[in-house]
Amino acid sequence: MIFERYDIIVVGAGHAGCEAAAAAANLGSKTLLITMDLRLMASMSCNPAMGGIAKGQIVREIDALGGYSGIVSDRTMIQFRMLNKSKGPAMWSPRCQSDKMLFSAEWRSLLEKTPNLDFWQDTVVGLLVEGDQIKGVKTMMGGEIESKAVILTNGTFLNGLIHIGEQHFPGGRMGEVASHGITEQLKEFGFEAKRLKTGTPVRIDGRTIDFSKLIEQKGDDEVVGFSYTEPFKINKQRSCWIAHTSLKVHETLRKGFKYSPMFNGRIQGVGPRYCPSIEDKIERFAGKDSHQLFVEPEGWTTEEYYLNGFSSSLPDYIQYEALRQIEGFENAKIFRPGYAIEYDYFPPEQLHHSLETRRIHGLYFAGQINGTTGYEEAACQGLMAGINASLTLRDEQPLVLSRAEAYIGVLIDDLITKGVDEPYRMFTSRAEYRILLRQDNADTRLTEMSYKIGLAKEERYQNYMKKKAKVHEIMDFLKETSVYPEEINRLLEEKQSAPIEQKMKIAFLLLRPQIGLFDMTNRISILKERYNTEDRFIRECLEEAEILIKYDSYIQKENELAEKLNRLENVKLPKEFDFHNIQSLSYESREKLNRYQPETLGQASRISGISPADINVLAIFLGR
Repeated sequence: MIFERYDIIVVGAGHAGCEAAAAAANLGSKTLLITMDLRLMASMSCNPAMGGIAKGQIVREIDALGGYSGIVSDRTMIQFRMLNKSKGPAMWSPRCQSDKMLFSAEWRSLLEKTPNLDFWQDTVVGLLVEGDQIKGVKTMMGGEIESKAVILTNGTFLNGLIHIGEQHFPGGRMGEVASHGITEQLKEFGFEAKRLKTGTPVRIDGRTIDFSKLIEQKGDDEVVGFSYTEPFKINKQRSCWIAHTSLKVHETLRKGFKYSPMFNGRIQGVGPRYCPSIEDKIERFAGKDSHQLFVEPEGWTTEEYYLNGFSSSLPDYIQYEALRQIEGFENAKIFRPGYAIEYDYFPPEQLHHSLETRRIHGLYFAGQINGTTGYEEAACQGLMAGINASLTLRDEQPLVLSRAEAYIGVLIDDLITKGVDEPYRMFTSRAEYRILLRQDNADTRLTEMSYKIGLAKEERYQNYMKKKAKVHEIMDFLKETSVYPEEINRLLEEKQSAPIEQKMKIAFLLLRPQIGLFDMTNRISILKERYNTEDRFIRECLEEAEILIKYDSYIQKENELAEKLNRLENVKLPKEFDFHNIQSLSYESREKLNRYQPETLGQASRISGISPADINVLAIFLGR
């Protein structure tokens, strides 16, 4: 027997698996990461980018908790943009284009430097289970590896089926085999499994694109990055480009609809509503003459480009013909066609909020196996599964983030209490407390709790404490320091804000929507001398101090609402309770409560179909 006995085995080395393995090992658990191909860790199988609307907040939360996604993104980015800067700070979302090959290599390098972590290249075909307790895994090469916990992060590989027009063949990704055996075994244990689908577009040879016909989209001049721990520098960036489809392109694509597995019923899984294929967009938005496409470079040294917005499962020759009718792509050549992939997932209401399954103790699910889509959504689930598996082995309470503490908390709570009927993608609109869950304050929200469980290291914690102290110092200074009319009135007039007639506190001036703190630091000598805005750390602290002052009343209101609703979260419901015994609940409510088995009154209140009257009945039943 060549295998040792492990505390935790992580199955799959996608974004979820890598974060799970890193978190478990860094918390002291003896961990084994099993993957089909060690060269493809955290592979960017779809677009070469991290972050975006709400997703950027998740990456910063992962970093604040001690995960690696933010660090890897910063080290391998080729372009950075802060999205939604024209809106309020609750909507600001960092996003970067990544060098996909460097991204995977950097992840492997970080993991190989992580103590307590071993690797094994193989395919897991089954689980070792005794009663309702996980005992390890079985692999294709005949190995039986024992462990106290197992985290499944199988992505799109469980009975994966690739579709290109009328062709279909097994695969987890193009060029990689599917995984069989796990779904079938879990069904025997009573788990419910369903099918979802996702897709990816053609990859184009950049040497054959006429960029003069496209709209250039450069990165930001100020690159903030994702990680709170590393001073970040990028000396150059690669541009993205914008293209558009046309009616002619749509007509060509329509010719292939009769061969489309999506329209002829061959694909049974539901696709992502918010990231549809090009044929789906043409069908759903029939009155639209054009759709915007983003042309994204895949790295520093490659000419391969990703055509974001042109995902398709149509026959390859139809994709190619339509592509060449897009302006700028008249002579385009492709590296490979787009395709759809259909795969198994397990409805996530079968999990606890710790991501441990209800049926088998010690078994955790993370990532697309739970019905989500996106690197960031997968990574944060992997992180939380790795944390909670380790905490459970230490006989400690799991770390469950609330909806007011993190987008990660919103995501996991949505999965458990609402389930999914299409691939779940995070949006800012899903969060009730957006002004609390900003990208700038993820460390303030999460680093201290991560430090307490032993994941965030001392250096990270000290950096957070240093920032926290500096932000408070800046806020105190702005509230105590006044400026005179002659110092500020010219700026106020330029910003079309009423001039002042007597000296006024800087913090009070910041309440004016037209006035920003960085406007004043460039004009007011006392600020200019005190705060060096060229220093990234100082800029971050100034920005957070400004937000806290400018949006103080909104933040207070959200905190009050969160505290009010949090009272329901503190009311525990009996475990494995049969709600059919409460006759005053409607039959539908009893059915749903039995299916989801909420752990608190708050979780019960968010289940679709559970009314306020039902919550009152439960509260009375509990003696509240």
